[in-house]
Order: sequence, then C-alpha cells, then structure tokens
Amino acid sequence: MAKQQKSRVNDFVLKIANVNGTGSASANSLLMKTVFRMGVPVGGKNFFPSNIQGLPTWYEIRVSKDGYLGRTGAVDIMVAMNSQTYAQDLAEVAPGGVLIYDSTWPRDRMLARPDIEIIGVPLARLCNEHFPNARTRILMKNMAYVGVLQALLDLDRAVIDGLVRETFARKPELIPANAEAIDLGYEYARANLNCPLPQRVKALDKTAGHIMIDGNTAAALGCVYAGATVGAWYPITPSTSLMDAFKSFGERFRKDPKTGERRYCVVQAEDELAAIGIVLGATWNGARAFTPTSGPGLSLMSEFLGFAYYAELPAVLFDVQRVGPSTGMPTRTQQADMLAAAYASHGDTKHVLLFPRDPRECFELSVRAFDLADRLQTPVIVMSDLDIGMNDWMCPELDWDQSYEPDRGKVLTAEELEKAKFFRYLDVDGDGIPQRTLPGVSARGAYFVRGSGHNQYGGYTEDAAEYQEVVDRLAKKWQTAAKLVPEPEIRRSRKGATVGLVAVGSCDAAIREALDRLAEKGIHADYCRIRAFPFGKKVRQFLEQHEQVFVVEQNRDAQLRTLLMVETQYPGTRMKSILHYGGLPMDCRCIVEALEQRAAQGEAA
Repeated sequence: MAKQQKSRVNDFVLKIANVNGTGSASANSLLMKTVFRMGVPVGGKNFFPSNIQGLPTWYEIRVSKDGYLGRTGAVDIMVAMNSQTYAQDLAEVAPGGVLIYDSTWPRDRMLARPDIEIIGVPLARLCNEHFPNARTRILMKNMAYVGVLQALLDLDRAVIDGLVRETFARKPELIPANAEAIDLGYEYARANLNCPLPQRVKALDKTAGHIMIDGNTAAALGCVYAGATVGAWYPITPSTSLMDAFKSFGERFRKDPKTGERRYCVVQAEDELAAIGIVLGATWNGARAFTPTSGPGLSLMSEFLGFAYYAELPAVLFDVQRVGPSTGMPTRTQQADMLAAAYASHGDTKHVLLFPRDPRECFELSVRAFDLADRLQTPVIVMSDLDIGMNDWMCPELDWDQSYEPDRGKVLTAEELEKAKFFRYLDVDGDGIPQRTLPGVSARGAYFVRGSGHNQYGGYTEDAAEYQEVVDRLAKKWQTAAKLVPEPEIRRSRKGATVGLVAVGSCDAAIREALDRLAEKGIHADYCRIRAFPFGKKVRQFLEQHEQVFVVEQNRDAQLRTLLMVETQYPGTRMKSILHYGGLPMDCRCIVEALEQRAAQGEAA
C-alpha cells in the first residue's frame, strides 16, 4: 500500500470521472452541497462534453477550510467510473492520493502506481444484485459511490438524507431507491475499507451567510430585480440557462396570482440578430430588455449593436464566454471575447463592458448594467464566462433592497416636454448624453430613430461637420461612462510592491490564492481587478504606480493587455502576460510560477 498524505482535513480535491448521460450530476452536486452544509467552504467545477451522452465527463470538488475555491491543478481523491479515461484519471492523482474504481470488472494491472492507494469497490455488482431494473442500476451506481465517499470522507448522513429529499422532492417515489443505493456503498466501505481517509471533512461554521448558486441563475435574478420585463434570445451554450432561470423567476414574481396574467415576455428568436433586434425594439418602447448569448451569437449581433450605439438605444447583453474561434469547444470556458465585445460592429464603436468575478457579482452587475444602459443610452455587455455561468459557486447571500429605484436616465415626461424644446441628439448639459422620450408620451417628443447619418437635431444628414459633431459627442459620452462604471477593486500587499497583477472576472479566485502563497515565500505584488470598460482613472493610476504589470487572462492573444495598451497608453514593454486558455478554469500555479521566476531573476518586489 502506498504511503498516504498526512491528514488533509477540509483541504483536498475530489474528482469524479464518469460518462455523460448516466445521471451523475445529481450525485456529484449532492456531495458538494453536503460539504457546504457541514459548514466547510467548497466549490465545484463540471467538465462536460458538448454532445448529449456517451463521452467523458468530470466533476471536480475543491474542499478548502481557508476558502480557496479556485482549481489547484492537482487531485487528491479520484473516483474513476469511466474505463475509457482510467489511465488519464490515474495519472492526475497527486502522490499520496487515492483512486477509487469499480472493481466489478478486472482492472488492467499495468494501470497502477506505487505512490498512491488504489481502492476497488464492486459498485456495479452491488447495484446489479440489489436493483432489478437495468436503467435503475446505472443511475444508482452513482449514488452508491456517494455512500462509499460518505464513509471515506466522514460525511454527515443526516445532511445527505436531507439533500436526497430536496433533490427528489418533485419525484418522491425516487427517494427510497437513492437512499438504498447510498446505504449499499456506505455499508460496503465500512465493512471492507479503512474509514475515514486522511483526506476527510470535519464540520466547521464557515458557510453561514453564504449560498451555492451559479452565475446564470444569479444574473437572471438580477434582471428581475432591475425591472427587466423582456428577454429575447436564441439558445446557445453556455447562456441558455440564464433565460431558463429568468422565465422561472418570471412565473414566480411577474405573474398575477389572481388573473394569471404574465407581466413579462420571453421570446425565442430565429437567430441572434433577431434577438437583439427584439431587445432594441423593446427598449425603444421603454421596457428594460436583455439577451443572453455567447461568442458566436455576439458576432451575429454586431450589426445591430452598432446601430444601437449610434442611434443611442439602451440594451443589456450577457456574453457567457466559451472557447472559440468558430464553434470551438462550447462546453469549455475562456475570456476570448473581450476585443470583439469592446469594439463590436464596424466604424468607430465602443461598448461598455462589465466583468463579474462570481455569481454574486453577476447579480449585482446585472442591475448596474440596466442602470448604465438607460443612463448612457447605449448597449452594456456583462462579460461572464462558462465557469461562472454554469458552475455552482459559494458566495455571500444576495442583497435585495426593496427601496431600489431604477435609474432611467434622461427620459422626458409629458410635463417636461411641455416646458422644453426637445431635440433627440442634442447635448443639453455637457456630459455627452442627450435627452430621450418614449413613444406615445407626447407629440412634442416625436423623433426619427436613425442609424444613418444624423445631426444633433435628429435630422438626416451627410454633412461632414454635422456628422462629426454627433460622433464627437459620443466620444464625450464615453468619457462620462468612465466616471459612471464600477471602479476597480485594488488589493495592496503589506509591503510596498513594484509589481502589479491585473485581471478581470473569474481569474480572481486563482490570483487571490496565488498572492497568499507568494507572500508566504516573501514575494509580494499588488492586484487590480478591473470591473468595467472603459477603464477609469484608478486603473491608469495603478498601472503607472508599478514598474512591471502582469496581465492575467484566459485567452491566447492577450486581449486585456491589448485593451490596456490601446486605451491607457501604458507601455506594452512594462506589461507581461500570464495566459491560460485551454478551456479549463484557471488555477494558481501559472501565476505563482511566473512571479517566482521573476524573483529568481533578482527582480522580485
């Protein structure tokens, strides 16, 4: 038997290898939520194929008493349920770790490692002997490994039983079979294995005030909170669940309980171009409207986005980024849409981007997106990604402020129109933002919505000076936007640092862990998490305060670094890239290694 790692209570990574379509999602989610309800910080990552079933799928659970929920890049316990990936799964286990496999069938003795413990459990045989139905046997095999892990990880059975009842509350007839399968695995493990493992769970109290939620659900709730009533989209992975959640929340919160009248509208359009067109029509009429999409959809929407920028129509988009180019890998994560989103459409066009780091910020920045879109009269794009959007994250409870009032910006009422002379594209107060009206309010507020050349009075023009006057005002509005968007979050090291890290979005978890690990080694760096584009004054100041800046991002071509060079004029020679773009969520190793290498060269802060 291999020498195991020393005790790893509440500090390990569990990974489960399975086959897509076998019903493992419920079992894996149950395991993660059990750890959460035992008061231990935990995060889950689902790596699944883009087909319906039959290909390999993995689920990775990070248990961390210190609250580090990014990936580590290592696996301490592997449950290898897929014979096709056994060799790969075996290779991933860290020295001193454990691999658990279904020993119903003989294992190739060549696939072994002396530095880890390999545990066989006859999961299929146990289920075949206990359950008469073939399909039930396949499904219950997953619950059987939940029982094995209950024993090996010392999980609280009362918590598991409660989650089983919750999971199958709508189909209570399934509860007994699932409970029996868990018992099968648990009883076998207790009778035949040394329980618990050194890597185990012990109850804490570090999850109070937190929830488990995915970013798409949180963003949909933010849309409801912000007052959105219209959603239009064309289904695309990984954003579809955002609209599914919005529809569900609409049924709950926007449906009159007495009359059954729905006070929201969801439209599945024929394509993404139609979807953004529907959104713009709705916002022109005064509704708050949005569309969720991903990279390929954003590409198709670019023509209408240019129209909205020039005609000055508010709209909110959620770009849940996935791996490109083209179809790419639809079920893997990346941050490769930044340049496409920032300058979407032809001509001189710039769009406001917001970068949430987790589901809580998906909720918060959804609300900011609608307020900014109305205030600035322009599209605002929330740049999420598959990791945030489709994985469950532990985050603080969402704040629902009943006193919240949407910021509708410069929308003139009938009374105001009686007192003022209205011209649609005239800047009346010097911030670059004109006044607007809603159709039907007053004849005094009538105007043509123009995507063609127009002057500040709303009239058609091809006059050079009149055209330039309007686009120069749009540039001034962009400067105003820089003052209104969320400011960056800046973390200073305890010791003065000449090195800075800059990133957006879901890189945050890996960076925070990396900074702590580096500080333990005497390597210090400051960190600026950019939350919006355009970049405000504080982003420029952060760059200028450091001799060298590492830009951490999840794409091949260093798109954030490019944006920073173009928009801030900070010298590219002082920026180095740390790039992670294989499609898996970022872990802290590449960041630690980059700064350790700099320190080894005698350049550390």
